[in-house]
Amino acid sequence: MFEYIDQVQRLIDHLRSDQEESIKAAATVLTKAIKEDRIIHTLGTGHSQMIAMELFGRASGIANVSAMLDELLLLSNGARRSAAIEQVSGLASILWDKYNIETSDVLIIISNSGRNAIPIEMAQIAKAAGVKIIAITSLEQSKKYNSRHKSGQKLYQLADIVIDNCVPSGDGVMHMNNELFGPVSSIMGMVIVNTIVTEAIKECHRQNIPVTIYQSQNIDHTDNDRIYKQFESRIPHL
Repeated sequence: MFEYIDQVQRLIDHLRSDQEESIKAAATVLTKAIKEDRIIHTLGTGHSQMIAMELFGRASGIANVSAMLDELLLLSNGARRSAAIEQVSGLASILWDKYNIETSDVLIIISNSGRNAIPIEMAQIAKAAGVKIIAITSLEQSKKYNSRHKSGQKLYQLADIVIDNCVPSGDGVMHMNNELFGPVSSIMGMVIVNTIVTEAIKECHRQNIPVTIYQSQNIDHTDNDRIYKQFESRIPHL
């Protein structure tokens, strides 16, 4: 019963053992960003936008996160439109200019396939600027298909740290009547980003590094206004 839950748990267990070192490395990068008061930028296209948004303005999450939420990418403007736009070259540089990403900041790019133009070009720009890049992608799927970018590169080839989300090619984990279904990349991505953030918070506490964390606005006597004012000049969507 509930095969989907069983499959998700299997992938999480695999992630925990297979990607331990990459997750630790990413947590170390985020710890440094918190310590140095740097911004952690997140980018996802398609449904990976949900993973990029997961860390932004999040109750119980760190405050120094800026999600790249341009209307060009949002699914709300049309699913087919969004899928087509992520393959268009030249748009990443426009997005980059909007967010004032500095060399000492961190950029987390989430792309399950790792083959489309926007995440690849964003990684290329960040790499040229000396920005630390953490990629979350399915290595199985990415290595199986050709890049859709003229460079022939894929996201995992450009990142400083690659975390394999351990998702099988095609995203689904269940089969019936020769059809694949049961997508898991969103769940796995959210597990990954929350794991690296919570590990970074724990390490900051071990080192007595202050961490600014949002609390739920739906709990009485919670006030995040001070945090909003602290970061609003550096984070566009606050």
